[in-house]
Amino acid sequence: MKDRGILQHIGGKNDLLVAGGIVFIIMMLIIPLPTILLDFLMAMNITLSLLIILIVLYTKNALEFSVFPTMLLVSSVFGLALNISSTRLILAQGSTFNGKMIQAFSRFVVGSSGSEGLVIGFIIFLILIAVQFLVITKGSTRVAEVAARFTLDSLPGKQMAIEAEFNTGTLTEEQMLKKKMDLEREVDFYGAMDGASKFVSGNVKVGILITIVNIIGGLIVGMTIHQESLSVAVSTYVSLTIGDGLVTQIPALLISTATGLIVTRSISEGTFGEDVSQQFSSQSRIYWIAGFFLAMLSLLPGFPWYLLMPLAALTLFLAYRFSRKAKEETVQEPSMKQEEADIPIIPPLDSLSLEIGYGLVPLVDASSGAELLDRITGIRREIALELGLVIPRIRIVDNMRLQATEYFIKIRGTEMSKGSIRMGHYLAINPGNVSEEITGEETKDPTFGLPALWISEDMRRKAEQAGYTVVDAPSIITTHLAEIVKNYAADILGRQEVRTILDRLQEQYSAVVEEVQKQLTLGEIHKVLQLLLREKISIRDMVSILETISDYASVNKDATFLTEKARQALARQISTKFADAQNVLHVIVMNAESEQLIANARSDMEGRPAVSLDPGQYRTVIQALKESVQVAQGKGFLPILLCSEMIRPFLRELCNRDFGSVPVLSVAEIASFVTVKAVATLELKEGVTS
Repeated sequence: MKDRGILQHIGGKNDLLVAGGIVFIIMMLIIPLPTILLDFLMAMNITLSLLIILIVLYTKNALEFSVFPTMLLVSSVFGLALNISSTRLILAQGSTFNGKMIQAFSRFVVGSSGSEGLVIGFIIFLILIAVQFLVITKGSTRVAEVAARFTLDSLPGKQMAIEAEFNTGTLTEEQMLKKKMDLEREVDFYGAMDGASKFVSGNVKVGILITIVNIIGGLIVGMTIHQESLSVAVSTYVSLTIGDGLVTQIPALLISTATGLIVTRSISEGTFGEDVSQQFSSQSRIYWIAGFFLAMLSLLPGFPWYLLMPLAALTLFLAYRFSRKAKEETVQEPSMKQEEADIPIIPPLDSLSLEIGYGLVPLVDASSGAELLDRITGIRREIALELGLVIPRIRIVDNMRLQATEYFIKIRGTEMSKGSIRMGHYLAINPGNVSEEITGEETKDPTFGLPALWISEDMRRKAEQAGYTVVDAPSIITTHLAEIVKNYAADILGRQEVRTILDRLQEQYSAVVEEVQKQLTLGEIHKVLQLLLREKISIRDMVSILETISDYASVNKDATFLTEKARQALARQISTKFADAQNVLHVIVMNAESEQLIANARSDMEGRPAVSLDPGQYRTVIQALKESVQVAQGKGFLPILLCSEMIRPFLRELCNRDFGSVPVLSVAEIASFVTVKAVATLELKEGVTS
């Protein structure tokens, strides 16, 4: 928080400094400046333009210097303000004007004095204007226009590509948003550059106009007001005007060059120096040709051999160095390929993958709408909200070995489920209360195995009116995928995913993460989270889970024990999940004999809770469970077993094989606002001994 406050303080000062600078530029247009201040501002203008072009040279991406269009406008206005200020002083002071920067450019930079210096200075000024206006500014303006148009035209395609990467899991939501934001900034940048490049061309035109006005106005002021002769007026005002033009047009030339550089390097991935070094050293033969050409040229009569021969030798030396470097890389490349061939690279298995037959490819084809990708995005968000598990990327593979309409869902390379789709048809499922039977091709819902019908498009409305649940092809696959993820969330959650969760949590809850990592290893935390997900308990409230297991880790680091404590910390969440709208929880309770039997038979097998019952006891317990579950279902309630904290994990393991979908809760997991009502009692028949 302290660092953030410092940054905000610095940022506030910078904003104030920029605002003050803008106000100062406005004042320059109104108030005459002393010559010493004018000299300082002109030097600062040259420095600023030099800094801008150097930043552009060392910039890899145009967005790294996104303020350039605004700086272009500000620097143009600043240069014009200097022009106006210098013009005011030159016309007012005449021969007594003592601006050192302008005098230096009118004499030393020109390289001559007198009438000869005036002509040379005027020619240099015209050349600068011509180069800047006809070559650099015109070219960079055209490039900016084309770049802005193509960037805008490619925006929809790039956005769809980013969304496709997100839907397949290649990008996280934060990465997707960042890439979209960068794309929008890129479009805004090139759009702004298209307009900002006009500032440069306008600045050149105004520079020409100001120079002409200054010369004419200076002659008029000198000859009529100051009563000077024509030769004195020319030597004074024309000389100072040329110096003023040079001192303002050289920074403008640097800014124009920077404009051309930044818009012509949109496809570059490195700095200007890196690109020049790499691309100029990639072809050695051109240096051999150039070197021999210079050597031959030096032998011709009249050519300065003492300059051309050293240059030819240097060029040939570079040709030798670059060719030797290319040979070394060629020798290394086959050896590296041989080493890679000797050691096979086996890519890791995907946490979650969807393999589809070629007939289902239109569902993921961007040109066909990519409906399935959009649905998968919704499923990933739904799972994240429901279970607190951010599903890793879902790789979608076109498997030619499958039937055209088949799809497989795999977890870490193992097939977990499969289904088949009739493209162009809908799946009509009878929820049990349809008003009219319809005809169709009989099949089964691939997700839950319910009887269903394949119907055509023209039967869809009739089926919906009759009360059928009608599902399209993308919804069938995504529903199936979501159910598999929920059932096998514990297997999808790996230690790398746990590491990612902890790293993200570290940003806001560093104390919680640091404390739990001192008490437990990553593997122990992973086991607790897996046990919670195995019973479809959301791990979204990760802070409460970590705080709880950290508190109890000093007592017992057993994963089952810590999981039970974490469940109790999530009592409100668990109670809300299973209670009805009136906060009533309908449960199956156990009598004392049943609980005692499970308690006496509990044991641990390789760190997992287990119940050791003889075959007769096991059959009796399972039969009792079956009967109580049927009673609860007969009354219209979801069967939920309620027991003591001590036997809950063991009873869950006992029920897992035959009643895997039946939740088992302990009394300690029931929140205070929930009312518990027993709808059935689990009682063991006579003859069962403990």
